[in-house]
Amino acid sequence: MKKFFMTDDSWSGLILRVTLGVVMFPHGAQKLLGWFGGPGFSGALSGFTNMQIPAPLAILVILGESFGAVALILGLFTRLAAFGILSNMLGAIALVHWKFGFFMNWAGKQPGEGFEYHLLAIAISIAILIGGAGRWSVDRAIDRRLI
Repeated sequence: MKKFFMTDDSWSGLILRVTLGVVMFPHGAQKLLGWFGGPGFSGALSGFTNMQIPAPLAILVILGESFGAVALILGLFTRLAAFGILSNMLGAIALVHWKFGFFMNWAGKQPGEGFEYHLLAIAISIAILIGGAGRWSVDRAIDRRLI
């Protein structure tokens, strides 16, 4: 159990997890709560199932982006949250964004968004999986108590 929470006291872990959490939170809040112009839980679930994604998997995506983002910000169950975000981003690339190519749709000249953003989230998630939560995290406090 201790290895699950093990982390160092690095600034890089703090910066990576908080940044990824802050960036992912609006995406999760759109899907779970309907904030930021999103469809809310039932709308997101319907959208995913219309894409032939099974409902249990769609629910995991919605919860992973919303609660995973909050967990990253707090540094709680950080590796699990990073794994959830990593899985979501791989799924998003494979199921939606791959066909639009690498680049985001900055100029509005392609029918959808590319996957460059997703690759950054994947790389940050991998760094968090390797290094842990870092400084000022609940995981770090738990790790110190388990010694």
